Amino acid sequence: MSKTKNNPKPSIAEYLSLLLLAVSAVSLVGLELKPFGWWVIAIGALSLTLTSLSFRRHVGLLYISLAILGLVPIITDVTNENYLRMGSTLLIALIIPFVIDRFIYKTKIIRFSFHHGRRWYVKEIAYIGITAAIAYFLLPFYFESTGAHLNWTVEPTTNGISRLFIGTNALGIWDELFFVSTVLGILRRYMPFWQANLLQAVLFTSFLYDLGFTGWAPWVLYPFALTQGIIFKRTDSLLYVITIHLTLDLVLFLALINAHHPEFIDIFVT
Repeated sequence: MSKTKNNPKPSIAEYLSLLLLAVSAVSLVGLELKPFGWWVIAIGALSLTLTSLSFRRHVGLLYISLAILGLVPIITDVTNENYLRMGSTLLIALIIPFVIDRFIYKTKIIRFSFHHGRRWYVKEIAYIGITAAIAYFLLPFYFESTGAHLNWTVEPTTNGISRLFIGTNALGIWDELFFVSTVLGILRRYMPFWQANLLQAVLFTSFLYDLGFTGWAPWVLYPFALTQGIIFKRTDSLLYVITIHLTLDLVLFLALINAHHPEFIDIFVT
């Protein structure tokens, strides 16, 4: 049976390429195992030659983006140099697949759909509050038990706090534009949604682990990434999933300040 958008059935070669994509994300981006990660991504790219033309063209875009992300350290430094270096890298990794898909392939698989087309349901608004509540209790405990807050620099100045706020929010928006819209948008074209979502969550979690969420964080981040993919599928609203993420990031921002300088913000009970 031929592949369709509603009934994608990857071949064995295509599943192999997708598996290597996941291993590339974990080794090259998540764990920064170089040169091993580069070997994996090279083999994965070569495996695309065994797949269909359409699959090769679109999944190849994800390999390109992963390679771009592997070129620079994914760190939380808020200096001008890192803002420019990391910011430009993330922007390029996001823009290249979109431009090629939209203007060269003209397939428009990657869409940045922001609106439900309706008002948010009460349960959707409540979910945002639940996210904030879970983050409120979980993040301070996470930082205290792992010391992962030391992966972030929190300068007790207006400039330092402002940079931290901008950085955490910018990364949160990029996460949803890239992993939930771009990565998931491509993967769900070529495999069942639940499989595509499992895979995008691997890439999502690998990036956040490299960013500084070490220790036992992946056990929480992976379900969060899965949930964001499911919510986006049901609502088709980047605005909503970004709002969820930025709500979480606001608590993260406050928890980081509290972990570094509890005399500034003492609002957490854990």
